[in-house]
Amino acid sequence: MTTPPQDLPLELYRGSVNAWECDENLHMNVRFFAARAMEGLAFLAANIGMRRAFHEQATSTLLVRDMHIRFLKEARQGAALSMRGGVTAIDAVTLTALQELRHADGTPAATFVTTLAHAHPRTQAPFAWSSRVRERAEAVACAVPAHAAPRSIALTKPGAASVAIADKLKAPVVGRMAVTPDHCDPFGYMRMELFLGRVSDAVPNLLADWRAEVGRAAGQTDAALTGGAVLEYRLCPRRWPRAGDLLEVRSGVVEVAEKTNRFVHWLLDPVSGDAWCTAEAVAVTFDLTTRKTIPIPPAQRAALMTRAVKGMKI
Repeated sequence: MTTPPQDLPLELYRGSVNAWECDENLHMNVRFFAARAMEGLAFLAANIGMRRAFHEQATSTLLVRDMHIRFLKEARQGAALSMRGGVTAIDAVTLTALQELRHADGTPAATFVTTLAHAHPRTQAPFAWSSRVRERAEAVACAVPAHAAPRSIALTKPGAASVAIADKLKAPVVGRMAVTPDHCDPFGYMRMELFLGRVSDAVPNLLADWRAEVGRAAGQTDAALTGGAVLEYRLCPRRWPRAGDLLEVRSGVVEVAEKTNRFVHWLLDPVSGDAWCTAEAVAVTFDLTTRKTIPIPPAQRAALMTRAVKGMKI
């Protein structure tokens, strides 16, 4: 699929994939897709009159409330990437931004539809747009294309999440991490892409052995050549950690189909018991040599469903 290069109002990013941004699946990790989205949002902010929205002396910023991502074509080491986007909706204190990250030939690599609050950078309290910013946001209006719309994840209102609920549901701990100063933005909060990054770091504790079984069932003799890829992702930040805070990742299987798996991930504060962020993801298992999806045999589908956590929702 090729997209005309000038169909969205703003260019928001232009760069490439670094080797160190690629993971064990030999493509750019999800956290760096999200990092590109945040860079693009800085340019969007500048274009609507918020030139210092992410500067340490900012008086207002854009705070992610909800982000939906479609991963459409993997980005491997050295790939040239660019991004275009605009504003799809705006109300009293929030706007929705569309961003499309593209390969050099115009093929979409990923899309991001993000709800952002106009907020005080240090208290994170939302407040109304100025008329000037609102007018400039309306001037870069665009529509959400079909390939950026939700496919397997419903954009329902997030529910309750906490350590106590996770314990009741018997959702397993797959990750425990600490927030360090280098993880934080100029306002002292953990950067948004780390929500995805910490889940990515934790998922092998849930799936590594199972993916190896799927690979063997498909005739793959080397478990290291069986990997995974996320097709669709939604994350809903609840609170933002600071340096010194702790993260606990609880994950549960929601659905297993012939080719795809759906998971819910909760990033929790093991000290207070509250949720930092909840997320939902749709993924596939694939052959790292052929770069093709590996269908899941019935026995392995049944085995993965033993890891389902009934009642766990975003």
